[in-house]
Amino acid sequence: MADSRKQKLIDLGAETLTDALLNLAVHSDEADDLIEQLIATPKENVQRFKQKLSSLKNSRRFVDWRGAASFSRELEMLLQDLKSGVDDPLSGVELVAAFYEADNTIFEMCDDSSGNIGDVFRYDAKELFVDYASRCGNKEKIADIILKVNKKDNYGIRDTLIDCAGECLPEEVIRTMIAELQKWVDKEKDEYGKRHHLILIESLARQIKDAKLFEKTRIASWEKLNSAALVDIARVYLESGDVETAHSWLKKIPEGETFQAYERDKLLEEIYHKQGDSEKLTELLSQKFKSYHSTDTLQTLLDVIGHDKRDEVVSDEVEQILKADRLWESDAEFLIAIGKINEAEVYLLARADQLDGNHYGCLLSLAEAMESENRHLAASLLYRSLLVSILERGYTKAYPHGIRYLKKLDKLAAGISDWKEFNPHEVFKKQIIEAHGRKRSFWSKYEVKK
Repeated sequence: MADSRKQKLIDLGAETLTDALLNLAVHSDEADDLIEQLIATPKENVQRFKQKLSSLKNSRRFVDWRGAASFSRELEMLLQDLKSGVDDPLSGVELVAAFYEADNTIFEMCDDSSGNIGDVFRYDAKELFVDYASRCGNKEKIADIILKVNKKDNYGIRDTLIDCAGECLPEEVIRTMIAELQKWVDKEKDEYGKRHHLILIESLARQIKDAKLFEKTRIASWEKLNSAALVDIARVYLESGDVETAHSWLKKIPEGETFQAYERDKLLEEIYHKQGDSEKLTELLSQKFKSYHSTDTLQTLLDVIGHDKRDEVVSDEVEQILKADRLWESDAEFLIAIGKINEAEVYLLARADQLDGNHYGCLLSLAEAMESENRHLAASLLYRSLLVSILERGYTKAYPHGIRYLKKLDKLAAGISDWKEFNPHEVFKKQIIEAHGRKRSFWSKYEVKK
């Protein structure tokens, strides 16, 4: 489709496209800026970049959150001027660094609650910096520029250049940077400033896979290591190829600790794989499956113990799910996903009093699944919960959904002969009319659409 449109535009000819672009530029500053960029010489584009950056620094305007997306595109175009105008790598690095050093001005003149502006620094500017730095032969100069920019980092954005050092600098240069940063740490009296420098060293240590240095730095930074720190240290050891030391750090996490449990278990899974410890791996994956039933956790377990064990594993776990008193929507979703429709229906009907219509995403998909399998009673109870939630909250924007649910309930009722211990549809309907009959905007639309 894109290729087809491109060819059609080419077929229109240069003059037609030129006229169209010029007409667009009359109404769009971005289009006008693009034209200027396209027709400018490289030297002129560099000058445009410098003028725009200077203009930003002297600007008194304020961009609120509604204009943040447009402002981010303006900054992207600013970087595009640079990309179009500078071919010399060192000059490019210096000018991108100047863009980072304008962060105070840029962030103070806008509301970046959307994160759009920050993303320009984290992605567009970083990508351009790495491109120039990778092509520059003077790596020591690049390192000096990165450190100079990171002398101050009021908005936590300049360390992006530290985090990408490994993409454009050799290990020996990075180690020189680490030594310089350590001098900063030793001279720094402010605890916050010291920790900031240590975080930069951590990033560089991880990039060159120096796990011992990362460990030493994290201890110096945090003093008392919590589970997050232990996981981080273990991860860097694992990345550096030291599986046993990584495992030893994870063992330091107290038994039963839930903080960072997901990250810890992911590392343990990789460690057991590398150690060839199928027994521990099976135990870990089995526990993960029992803690959260899904086709993914089941598949991961079967990949280790063998897919011939599927029926046995599924049978045992379905039995445990049906024995549990508490309703977990994820368990109902799992039963449906593995084709256990009868069991899913039994599970939902036995726990119908626990259905919470505020869990919109889960309940709607369950209701639709039950409806598609002609399990009308289970589907009705799910739709009832969704409808009651909307009416109790008086959430008028959701009334169209509520009306749709009530109409479904009207239709589903015709196919239900045995309501078991649940109220028939007419009784339920009478109850919600009594409780919510004054919500005229709902009932008037329901009557109209009926």
